[in-house]
Amino acid sequence: MKLLENKTALVTGGSRGIGEAIVLKFAAHGANIAFTYVSSEERANALVERLTAMGVRAKAYKSDASDYQAAEALAADVLKEFGTIDICVNNAGISRDNLLIKITPEQWDEVMQANLKSVFNLTKQVIRPMIKQRSGSIINLSSIVGIKGNPGQSAYAASKAGIIGFTKSIALEYASRNVRCNAVAPGFIETDMTHYLKDGEAEQWFSKIPLSRFGKTEEVADVCLFLASGMSSYVTGQTISTCGGMNI
Repeated sequence: MKLLENKTALVTGGSRGIGEAIVLKFAAHGANIAFTYVSSEERANALVERLTAMGVRAKAYKSDASDYQAAEALAADVLKEFGTIDICVNNAGISRDNLLIKITPEQWDEVMQANLKSVFNLTKQVIRPMIKQRSGSIINLSSIVGIKGNPGQSAYAASKAGIIGFTKSIALEYASRNVRCNAVAPGFIETDMTHYLKDGEAEQWFSKIPLSRFGKTEEVADVCLFLASGMSSYVTGQTISTCGGMNI
């Protein structure tokens, strides 16, 4: 059973890591895919070919969601190309880890721009067509760090906590229009952001995770699939921690 047949999903940062897993999962369930990337055009084009081979329409857009005008143009282009935006996944983000005493104002602003302002930018663009069609699912990628905090990640934690507050507010504003907005808060997931850990460091983190392992990108994508589909039609304003039990 394909849960997203004939739906169109827009995913930011969709060419790698968690974003790529979400794109592939949605396509496997019949969704047409528009996704953004900011660096590797070759990687993005290869993913488009892979998605097309799965029998769905797919297009990659080189676009920076932290730029308001770029987000505005992106949404307009996707609507023109696909006719609708049924699902929006705000996944793009960065980390600039440092202790508060060392982090610069420029680094702080960079994280807020990429992680939090980007969510505002694109959500503002997709909300009007979703209201018009009286349906839509917005999924914002937060983090377990946005719930618990973490030393050396004050900027990242603040941006991800901001996403949770934003998500709850948008859910309340547009529930009457049948537009749902939820957040997903991954814990430590096997991506480029965890590969930097040195020998032994991963095992130290395992002791803090009840399931004793890092998560897989596909496991985060499964939660997003639930939130994107009709299976979660009575779920809005929620933050689902996908963290192996770290938030217990």
